[in-house]
Amino acid sequence: MPPPPRTCSAAAAAALRRLGLRLAALTLGLQMLLGAALPVAALAEALVEAPAATACAPISERQVAALFERWNQALASGDPDQVASLYSDDALLLPTLSAEPRRTHAAIRDYFSDFLARAPRGRIDSRMIQLGCNSALDAGTYSFRLRDPADSDGAGREQWVKARYSFVYTFSPGAGPGGWRIQHHHSSLQPPA
Repeated sequence: MPPPPRTCSAAAAAALRRLGLRLAALTLGLQMLLGAALPVAALAEALVEAPAATACAPISERQVAALFERWNQALASGDPDQVASLYSDDALLLPTLSAEPRRTHAAIRDYFSDFLARAPRGRIDSRMIQLGCNSALDAGTYSFRLRDPADSDGAGREQWVKARYSFVYTFSPGAGPGGWRIQHHHSSLQPPA
């Protein structure tokens, strides 16, 4: 028989979850920056240990992979509002092509307004997925096909950009389709080998 769901006040759960996710994301970002191996068990534990205000929402690795595809399809739409709607209200975006951290929907939308002008299309090159209680981590490397924004003659000049990424997804009932939102998204250009 499975253990009963962990519960606590919604405010306390939200505060603990945000703190745990920020610490996990900071650890992941520093390790990726320094090129260290990911401590999968420690990072997964940091994501799982935050108490949930509700029972854990089930999610599989396949469903987490589909969350990236949903984001990639939003990019293909060319609509920055559609992309920004996938991020939670208190999300943090550390984008690939900007040094400015984006902490609000307006700032996230602003970044994607510029990024979408390059007609991005992403693909996953390698990934690691970890599942937690109402949270999931998808981290690895991806590549983007980007159109040259100065390509006003329609010649179709494109480049492929390789980057490292991490998405931390959290589940929140009532947060739209499926309830899964991006809490933290870090993307940085992959250094040359």
